[in-house]
Amino acid sequence: MSVFRDQETVDLSIQEVFDLSRRVLIAAGLSVPHAEAAARVITAGERDECASHGLYRLPGCVMTIRSGKMSLDAEPVIEDVSPALVRADARRAYSLLAFERAAPLLVEKAKTVGVAALVINNCYHFSALWPEIEQLTERGVAALAMTLSHSWVAPAGGKKGLLGTNPIAFGWPRPGPHPYVFDFATSAVARGDVSLHDIAGKPIPEGWGVDAEGQSTTSARAALDGAMLTFGGHKGSALSTMIELMAGPLIGDLTSRESMAFDDGDKAAPMHGELILAFDPAIMGGGDPAANAARAEALFAAFADQDARLPSERRYAARARSLARGVHAPKVLYDQILALGL
Repeated sequence: MSVFRDQETVDLSIQEVFDLSRRVLIAAGLSVPHAEAAARVITAGERDECASHGLYRLPGCVMTIRSGKMSLDAEPVIEDVSPALVRADARRAYSLLAFERAAPLLVEKAKTVGVAALVINNCYHFSALWPEIEQLTERGVAALAMTLSHSWVAPAGGKKGLLGTNPIAFGWPRPGPHPYVFDFATSAVARGDVSLHDIAGKPIPEGWGVDAEGQSTTSARAALDGAMLTFGGHKGSALSTMIELMAGPLIGDLTSRESMAFDDGDKAAPMHGELILAFDPAIMGGGDPAANAARAEALFAAFADQDARLPSERRYAARARSLARGVHAPKVLYDQILALGL
């Protein structure tokens, strides 16, 4: 939350974050199961100091609910397609309840055949992927997840939005309380981080976005109105394109450009699909899971030997702080949430 470092904050407990999120979402019209699933991931983002996926998401959720296009109470339809495939039709509701309902069957299949896929179709998506990944690693499987967004991101060499921010996340189960997890957008930064700079009135670094004329900009507002950029130039652009294909046409769902067209100016959350893969190390590792787990731990230990930080370690340290002391939400954002009239 460094973008708000010098601004006034409001102290909240973790339970207060969940209660506020749940109350806002139910008052906006979401059914209790959908509101609680969404509130859980918003709370996780705020708890782990991932500001762009915490309370910041609530005003956008309300805007999406009020768009009139999404279902507020649809029960997901879970289909057992094959020994290695589960399909969940979210029926134009948020993705989170569909994931929670389908995840046990995904894990069961992965532990039976070694690898399995969960396809979530017709879903609105606003959340980080790592909370889903952690739910799977807690069940003893490695996991990979990816999804699209709206076409806010220009491809390498381009000037206009075509790709989504297209996040990808991976998790590896470990002994002890925390798995190895990474979760990042294939854009230079998550769109929420650009929006947080805009709310705080602060410039963005070069390389995050271009303005409406395709010129490099340090104005968060100009980048939001223009296009974001991929990380790593052509490499990030290629990875983002892979996600467009795997979480779009491969699973029978929309691309980021089609999601933007479907939105038609409502500025709601993207509506498309999500792909989650689960891997059972015991089956895929060839019969000696203890040796393979030791091999993985030796790799992680080698990071520590040279004082290199593993992805997710910062998030777990933030989690411990928040569980002990609560969180400090930006007052400007807290006031915006209270002003929603809910």
